[in-house]
Amino acid sequence: MDFDDQVILVTGASRGIGRAVALRFAEQGGTVVVHYASDHAAAEATLAALPGEGHRTAAADLADPDAVERLVADVVGTHGRVDVLVNNAGIFEEHPVLGTDYRQWRESWRRTLDTNLVGPANLIHEVVPQMVARGGGRIVNVSSRGAFRGEPEHTAYGASKAGLNSLGQSLAQELAPHGVYVTTVAPGFVETDMTTSHLDGPRGDAIRAQSPMGRTATAQEVARVVVFLAAPGAEAMTGAIVDVNGASYLRT
Repeated sequence: MDFDDQVILVTGASRGIGRAVALRFAEQGGTVVVHYASDHAAAEATLAALPGEGHRTAAADLADPDAVERLVADVVGTHGRVDVLVNNAGIFEEHPVLGTDYRQWRESWRRTLDTNLVGPANLIHEVVPQMVARGGGRIVNVSSRGAFRGEPEHTAYGASKAGLNSLGQSLAQELAPHGVYVTTVAPGFVETDMTTSHLDGPRGDAIRAQSPMGRTATAQEVARVVVFLAAPGAEAMTGAIVDVNGASYLRT
């Protein structure tokens, strides 16, 4: 795969899956924009690890529509285009329905949907016109197995990811005639710095046992799938939702 002369915007790229995706694209020759929300130091660490030249960081609160508009305008203004958009950024808040008051419940839903679903939708709206004008592009959304199996005590997260799946499928049909291809990756539990406490804690063995592989996926494994879906030759997969969960959850 070769992404020379392509500009890739990866949201939530300061750590975890996003960082692995950014590294993979850079290794394949792409120019990567490392988006982050607030952790400037982590984003700079990702940037420093990327091979090649021309990469940069960009901060934006994806729950803010104006910030999304400014982000895309800045990237296009600097690099001239966005060839690949990876919607990876997201938040995961606990809000059990029986343990959360009504105000907290509403705030958690608003924050989660604004960041995990509306933010990606707004980014897509802003990048697609310039993709179409140049003859095409790729959008890869990072969802979750929780969209299918449910997310107890994190219901807004599960709902936002189910919405992201539907968003991708709808846009795949709408945009394919314009040469823009949209796919979705749905990881299960992934080994990252954010999940270390869970995997090293009392629930670690049970989490790993969810997969017949006896382990969780790595961020690098997810990143390889993301990059494959964004590469030339995968056009017929548009609309697909690809599970990367080690058979920990099988859907029909």
